[in-house]
Amino acid sequence: MSRTLWVVSDLHVTWSANRKRVERLHPADPGDWLIVAGDVAEDIDVVVDTLATLRRRFSRVIFTPGNHELFAKRHDRFRGRERYRVLVELLRAVGVDTPEDPYPVFGGVTIAPLFTLYDYSFRDPGHTATQAMNAARTARAMLDDTLYIEPFVDVATWCQERVAYSRKRLEQIDGPTLLVNHWPLVVEPTHALRQPELALWCGATSTRDFATRYQAVAVIHGHLHMPRELIVEGIPHVDVSLGYPFEQRYQHPRAWPLPGLRIA
Repeated sequence: MSRTLWVVSDLHVTWSANRKRVERLHPADPGDWLIVAGDVAEDIDVVVDTLATLRRRFSRVIFTPGNHELFAKRHDRFRGRERYRVLVELLRAVGVDTPEDPYPVFGGVTIAPLFTLYDYSFRDPGHTATQAMNAARTARAMLDDTLYIEPFVDVATWCQERVAYSRKRLEQIDGPTLLVNHWPLVVEPTHALRQPELALWCGATSTRDFATRYQAVAVIHGHLHMPRELIVEGIPHVDVSLGYPFEQRYQHPRAWPLPGLRIA
């Protein structure tokens, strides 16, 4: 029987309907792997418990955080960069791969979980970041990141550091890759947003060449809650979001989870 690498993101298990779907998520074969591309939940304990449960079912679970894992309030013990470090440590303890671990290989393809954040560069080139942010505020098109991430860390600087870190690691890979990131690596997926101002929080232009430069067979992402495949420069960029239950009602029926790779 073939082994499959399944791909999902944006589980948002604090919604009971989503939690029930994740509870029914099992491998077709004991050797199957699972990629979870961010936004499991906001509470660290819930994230770890959910992924630990999935790790007991799947042969391997590969995770990269999204913005919701970074959400914190002033009274929270862990915020910003420290929150990410703690999450990585806890997930390693339960056997889940993170962006800080050696990249695993599935069927000759290196699986590279990335964590590159956003830097407000997905914007009209005629606007500065400040101008674009003001326009988003006027349009009432703001994400909660401004309340629960940005007060605790300079996200744009962190993004630059993460992109450089990712490049350094990807340069060491010889052969095809499957790139996994919560945020899109190119801007095109954001063109379908109903409020284009939201693209500010959806990625960074500095990752645009990742797919072509690092021989990606595909790019897996979430964040947008618009599940679809978009071909950019000959490479599939696939949004594998589950999204919120009220969004799912308006989506075309689709298979979930999606198979990312298969080995005969």
